[in-house]
Parts: sequence; C-alpha cells; structure tokens
Amino acid sequence: MSVWKRLMVICLVSLPCIGCDQVTKQAALWILPETGTLSFLGDAVRVQLVYNPGGFLSLGASLTEPWRLGFFLIGVGGLLLAILVFALSSRSVRLTELLAVSLFFAGGTGNLLDRVLYDGSVVDFVRISAGSLHTGFFNFADVAITTGALVWMAGMLLNRGREC
Repeated sequence: MSVWKRLMVICLVSLPCIGCDQVTKQAALWILPETGTLSFLGDAVRVQLVYNPGGFLSLGASLTEPWRLGFFLIGVGGLLLAILVFALSSRSVRLTELLAVSLFFAGGTGNLLDRVLYDGSVVDFVRISAGSLHTGFFNFADVAITTGALVWMAGMLLNRGREC
C-alpha cells in the first residue's frame, strides 16, 4: 500500500474519532457541571465529569507534577509520533494493523489534547457497571484505543494461519 493510501486511511479513521472525542467531552463539560451525576439503567451507566490526571485507571496520577506532565505530555507525544512514523513508513503493514494504529493514534491524540487544554488532566465522563463490577470512568478516546487493541488482536489471529 502506498504512503498516500496509508495516510488516507489514517486520516479517515483518526480525524472523525478525534472529532467525536472532543465533541463528547465538550458536551460533558457543558452539561455535567450543572447536573452532577446522571444515572441510567439502574446505575449500569453513570455519566459524571471526572478530571483524570493519570492514565488508564488513573495510573500515574500520584506522580509528582513534573514527572506526570513529562510522561503524559512528552512521552505520549513521542509515542504518538512514533506510531505515525511506523504507519506511514512500513510498506508491509496490513490493513488491520493500519486500522488499529489509526485508532491508537486517534485516542492518544484526543487525550493528549485534553492534557494540553485542561492543566495536564483528561476529561472522563462515562462508567459502566454490571453488579459489583464496573469500569473506571472513560471517554471516547479510550474507546478508540481499546477498539484499536481488539482490531490488532483480531488481525493477528486472522493472519496467524496465513503465515504458516
């Protein structure tokens, strides 16, 4: 696949994801401070504004601010750049890998934008529960990253038989 086709796929996947992420976060910022917590389906879905200074499940939130900002701004920014370079330069990248990488890039970029805009924190606002089990609060960018991981794993499983 040519670099232009890879760039087209990245843009067609990433730009709408980043846009949806930022629009949903703006809606949460606009609606939720006044209403507090919204609960649906017997609290199976909770919508509440949370500023997360850490990463997945608030990992790294207790780091000192210079370390936290360095890791989440510089480190993640560098990782996103590396992902983009990989996706554009790898001639043997499969479509499933390119889709997964585009979703990783979109989710990471959406959360990185938050860190720049909201004093190093990410806007999270949805939590899903099933009985005593529940997710942490998350956002659309986190869904993109998780979907990217699932697409990557599915691509690996589908292509495993072809490599033998």
